[in-house]
Amino acid sequence: MSEHVKVYTSEDLKGEKLNGLTLVDFWATWCGPCRMVAPIVEELAAETPDVTFAKVDVDENPDVAMGLGITSIPTLMLFKDGKLVDRLIGARPKQDIKQMIDAHR
Repeated sequence: MSEHVKVYTSEDLKGEKLNGLTLVDFWATWCGPCRMVAPIVEELAAETPDVTFAKVDVDENPDVAMGLGITSIPTLMLFKDGKLVDRLIGARPKQDIKQMIDAHR
């Protein structure tokens, strides 16, 4: 992980770490499309300092995946002040992810 993208666990998603706008990338180490999305998330995190970017490994945090209804990865979920406001499923281009973030600023 880089300095711009934090590693979250299921506990982090319950707390005040979701203040403001937070994009969470739900992924797994074995997931090819997740590896394609990772550098895009890194780029956006570096370019968008007013948004928090985090990753959650669904294999290490299966309770989160079940609780949020994640059935396919990568799944990108956008939270605003702790509430889920948007999601993208699958490997998506940078522009799609940026548009989702910008729509909720």
